[in-house]
Amino acid sequence: MPLLAPSTVIWCVAALATAGVILRPWRVAEWVWALSGALILVLTGLIPLGAAMSAVAKGGDVYLFLIGMMLLAELARQQGLFDWLATRAAQHARGSAQRLFNLVFMVGIGVTVLLSNDATAVVLTPAVYAAARAAKAEPLPYLFICAFIANAASFVLPISNPANLVIFASHMPPLLEWLARFSLPSIAAIGLTYGVLRLTQRRHLQAPLALDIPLHLLPPGARLTAWGIGLTAGVLLLVSALDLPLGLPTFITGLATGAGVLLRQRANPLQVLKGVSWGVLPLVAGLFVLVEGLILTGLIDRLAHALQGLAERNAAQATWGAGVVVAFACNLLNNLPAGLIAGSVAHIAPLPAHTTSALLIGVDLGPNLSITGSLATILWLIAVRREGEHVSAWAFLKLGVLVMPPALFGALAALTITGH
Repeated sequence: MPLLAPSTVIWCVAALATAGVILRPWRVAEWVWALSGALILVLTGLIPLGAAMSAVAKGGDVYLFLIGMMLLAELARQQGLFDWLATRAAQHARGSAQRLFNLVFMVGIGVTVLLSNDATAVVLTPAVYAAARAAKAEPLPYLFICAFIANAASFVLPISNPANLVIFASHMPPLLEWLARFSLPSIAAIGLTYGVLRLTQRRHLQAPLALDIPLHLLPPGARLTAWGIGLTAGVLLLVSALDLPLGLPTFITGLATGAGVLLRQRANPLQVLKGVSWGVLPLVAGLFVLVEGLILTGLIDRLAHALQGLAERNAAQATWGAGVVVAFACNLLNNLPAGLIAGSVAHIAPLPAHTTSALLIGVDLGPNLSITGSLATILWLIAVRREGEHVSAWAFLKLGVLVMPPALFGALAALTITGH
């Protein structure tokens, strides 16, 4: 007779793998822990190989989306687009740290809404770092904006966060219904995030910035890359309105932009490919397999029906409970597996629309508590490290514990007001 039931072993392996992703013992990359946990479950027979392969395949749209975005980001970095944007932003600030703070925040909202929170982490973060350096400012207050707005603005539109696609899947609301449901909660989340960040970073915003900032000319390759990013934003809006998957269009526009720039310059594409953080893909694949293992234990099915029963007895309690519990669970599991679980819960048992919406708000906003709460924040951390900056889990948590709860409770309160 086995010492532990298979379901218990699956949960233990998933917990250890997730802890490895979050804590990075011995500085081993996040993807190694997720992929190792997935392989253990397969090799021990706790998950059938077919089920594991099916789980990996579920992430196809996410992989394509991430590849397209990472190609665009690396191309923009190498072609000098970030340097040009940095000098323009620093000049526009005209020596005011508060003006630069507001500018970065507004641009962060736009990038997140139109290109996704992952794009804010991957594309905007290097540009903001360059802008801060050009203005001779301490970079971290501005880099923190990228991390927090990436999650706070991530449910303005369905395309603003890949997790939105995972939660609703084939039940995605039409765009107008989405806006009616999430506009007020989004305004609450963004406004409260801005207020707390401005308050906590006020000391850094007192020092004057440099005024003698040389203007960099926009190189032809950077201009073409900017057009490619704009085209990607337009395509994503169109595809979202048509309720079609986002991954393939993002991959195609990213690949086409890269091909156009490199062919024009007759440059070696290996330089761009080497700069892409490919470890994100096995990280996501491993997390999909780990969640598939949790589904096989049957616990998620019980959670779904328990939440359905609570919603039938007290809808308001179910809405608040779902949002708050999932928000904090994201920081224990990462929001991608938490989103997969929340999506499974919403598909297993029919839930009221406002309860499903609360699950989504929790998945999108919850990760603003800890540094590894979401895939976007992990991508942000990778981008920050590439620039030579160091942000510890403790430093992020001290700020996150001030930023996340007001935004979460404000968004859930606004959701209750809308009646959705």
